[in-house]
Amino acid sequence: MISRVAAFRTLPRAFAAPARLYTIGRTEGSVAESKGFGKKEKAHEDQYIRKHEAEQLAKLKATVRTYRRTEKCHMLTADSDRRKGGRAR
Repeated sequence: MISRVAAFRTLPRAFAAPARLYTIGRTEGSVAESKGFGKKEKAHEDQYIRKHEAEQLAKLKATVRTYRRTEKCHMLTADSDRRKGGRAR
């Protein structure tokens, strides 16, 4: 019995067949190919795009608001300087 165990351990395992990791045929049950998954994925992408565009729009509005405030401040300062200069003459 010991000789059989020793012989078994020394033989290479060249006769083991590799497992087939792919299928041949249709992929009807595939999750990536199903219509529901595609619709859900598109809905998530659309939601992300809308959120991203809303964030960009909010950032742009804040930039415009800041610009208008500084522009108004410059106009008021210039008007004030002009009035001060007019009174001093």
